[in-house]
Amino acid sequence: MENTNQTEDFDENKNTKSEEALHEQVAVAGLYENWFLEYASYVILERAVPAVEDGLKPVQRRILHALNEMDDGRFNKVANVIGQTMQYHPHGDASINEALVNMGQKDLLFDCQGNWGDIRTGDSAAAARYIEVRLSKFAQDVVFNPQTTEWQLSYDGRKREPITLPVKFPLLLAQGVEGIAVGLATKIMPHNFVELIEASIDILKNKNVEIYPDFLTGGLIDVSNYNDGMRGGKIRVRAKIEELDKKTLIIKEIPFATTTTSLIESIIKANDAGKIKIKKVIDNTAKEVEIQVQLAPGTSPDVTIDALYAFTDCEVSISPNACVIIADKPHFVGVSEILKVCTRQTLELLGQELEIRRGELLEKLLFSSLEKIFIENKIYRDIENCETFEEVVATVDKGLEPYKPQFYREIVEEDLLRLLEIRIKRISKYDSFKADDLMIKLQDELNEVNDNLANLVRYAIDYYKMLLKKYSKGRERKTEIRNFNTITAAVVAAANQKLYVDREGGFIGYSLKKDEYVMDCSDIDDIIVFRKDGSCVVTKIQDKVFVGKDIIYCSVFKKNDDRKVYNLVYFDAKSGTSYIKRFKITAVTRDRVYDLTAGNPKSKVLYFTANDNGEAEVIQINLTASCTARVKQFEYDFKDLLIKGRDSMGNVLTKYPVRKIVQKSAGVSTLGGLDIWYDPTIGRLNRDEHGKYLGNFEAKDHILVVYNDGQYELTNFELTNRYEPKDIAVLTKFVPESVISAVYYDGASKLYYVKRFRIETTTVDKKFLFISDEKGSKLYFASVDIYPRIELTFKKDEKGAQLEHEEIAIDEVAEIRGWKALGSKLSTHKVQGIKPLEPKIVEVSVPESNEEEDKTETEEAVAAKLVEPEEIEFPENSDSGTGEQLGLF
Repeated sequence: MENTNQTEDFDENKNTKSEEALHEQVAVAGLYENWFLEYASYVILERAVPAVEDGLKPVQRRILHALNEMDDGRFNKVANVIGQTMQYHPHGDASINEALVNMGQKDLLFDCQGNWGDIRTGDSAAAARYIEVRLSKFAQDVVFNPQTTEWQLSYDGRKREPITLPVKFPLLLAQGVEGIAVGLATKIMPHNFVELIEASIDILKNKNVEIYPDFLTGGLIDVSNYNDGMRGGKIRVRAKIEELDKKTLIIKEIPFATTTTSLIESIIKANDAGKIKIKKVIDNTAKEVEIQVQLAPGTSPDVTIDALYAFTDCEVSISPNACVIIADKPHFVGVSEILKVCTRQTLELLGQELEIRRGELLEKLLFSSLEKIFIENKIYRDIENCETFEEVVATVDKGLEPYKPQFYREIVEEDLLRLLEIRIKRISKYDSFKADDLMIKLQDELNEVNDNLANLVRYAIDYYKMLLKKYSKGRERKTEIRNFNTITAAVVAAANQKLYVDREGGFIGYSLKKDEYVMDCSDIDDIIVFRKDGSCVVTKIQDKVFVGKDIIYCSVFKKNDDRKVYNLVYFDAKSGTSYIKRFKITAVTRDRVYDLTAGNPKSKVLYFTANDNGEAEVIQINLTASCTARVKQFEYDFKDLLIKGRDSMGNVLTKYPVRKIVQKSAGVSTLGGLDIWYDPTIGRLNRDEHGKYLGNFEAKDHILVVYNDGQYELTNFELTNRYEPKDIAVLTKFVPESVISAVYYDGASKLYYVKRFRIETTTVDKKFLFISDEKGSKLYFASVDIYPRIELTFKKDEKGAQLEHEEIAIDEVAEIRGWKALGSKLSTHKVQGIKPLEPKIVEVSVPESNEEEDKTETEEAVAAKLVEPEEIEFPENSDSGTGEQLGLF
């Protein structure tokens, strides 16, 4: 029994130990879950995502801290900075070097010396041992303050490093940041230095703010979908492309996140793929970006610019994603909210600095007062008979007792010991007047600090204004904000393929070179095909594709083309009736077959034409000889038909059998001219009723453009034309009878002239200079109104005590002459400003017998409007002004 009991006891202990061991075991899944969460938290907090307090990742913060420790005003080798930073950042020199170079290229916190690479060309920096760096004055002013910095031990416990730096500026938004963590990413665009400070001032004034990205590479940006930099937003960034001449384009600024090398490679790739047609690309980049694109013969510069934006890196789309660490957690917030947090933090830090300074001043005043009382009341003499140090301290304390109520705090032993450290030599040379002056200055400064603390917002605004005044030079916006037009790739794609058709077999494609050639096309085009059975289909162009037998027509399909009209006569097999119809096809589902007849089997097309501008021809219908119709031959004019949808049955042409139909005479368009608008925000023409209405255009009509540099040009009204809004004074429909009125400054005679002239040239797409070509000549006013008026501001005498104003009707002071004429002198006085006024309205009486079109002098000319400039004020010290001093519009 004993053995049995002992065995049972042993088994119980064994079971107990097994259960304990079982409880200590952890599932493998749980281990991985914990480890992964720890790793993810580390990457998010310590590697990839910046803190909102200073806008820095840990490696950037440690680099700045190391540089501040090393700072002696001289440049340091980057290799030495990397070594110093490795005391705080345990991730090797490569990551530190990359982060340091990246910060240096942003030209804000560092003064750099040597080859630091080029963000425009993609050239990398020289090795760390060859380049040097030091903190910029701006960084020293806004980033560091050990008194307001929170510290922690470094990774090995030997050093202390800042948890965050006390940055008094929205550094995160100025530099931008990009990082990929575990499960999330951040991408904050850089913003303009000046605009950030101005927006911070507005926040302090309780105003709403909007800020937009700005890039060192310049270029153009469309921020219409920026969404405050949050997830789901998008910006479009474009290169700045200028037309040097009709055969050459110049790229002067490139989009953010691209380089000249990558841009050129994308252009060559697009050319090789046939998307664009260019002859050569030359990189002339030196101090400024300059990429020269030479066009192939017969290529439109305007279309090529659009194609560059559509098919190359000349336009890139960027999706921002503002994610920052707030209170040790990642948060997705907008850039305006980040700016508000940064502004509030700056306000708090300035308050802390003022409190610290206030405490320092109070201590200085307190000790200065103690010193004055100690010396002037000769308290130091009372300690001569004291035998112990404790007795000395007590004696001094007793001597100060009557004065203690006047101090802001209690006098402690440390204060007494500090008094006792004053040397006899200093006591003997003590100057009461100098001491009083010092105390007055300290008190004045203390009053100023107290005032700033009481008006902290005002003080913060003054601080931001100081930053603007001190550091804003050269930091103006580099990226121009624009609204971009939407470029349809199919419209601007180069015709890099040839379309062929096998009508009987039913095949189309660009590999059927033995069959019938149709037209040039692009490899991204859609092709519309009409068959003899009255059906049509739209399909993507391919090498070879079957679309159905008995093809009667095929061409490139342009979506939403409301000018193209199809004229059709078909035979309905069920009723035996022939129908006639006119229709448009503006939108379809690709590869879906549409029936253009009544839908009955064995119906067939008797006559078909496709008309690009809605032409309506006259046809002759011949009936069969055996039919019972009395008239077996008659004519029909398509203009008598309304244009309907493709599903309409059409009108009955005849119920008798048709032998043949032939075209009797070609028709003219029944659609009238095109209504054209000009959108000055994007500088493009459109038919969508956006912007200023220019008029109804026929094929022979042109557009008149008057430029700010004193040139005019006639252009066609193609929607692919590009106009630079800031360079344009007048853009309107050209009317040969209209008169251009202009006021300009002649650089040779230093006088202002007014002239009126009609366009006498007929060359299209060529600019003609109508003002003096002397250096300094400048156009100040242009109009196509019939009776334009301006207001002159000038000084009557040299003393200029009183400015005079004069309204001038230009049609009364200048005759209509040739476009090369010098014009008439505007005024003998010193002109100070030119202000456009509303044109004079003249009522015209018209005899009742006149026709409707004769009721106005020139209806189109009256409708033409001037893009009115703002009033121009000239500098008082200018000698009637120069081309550089006087600004237009």
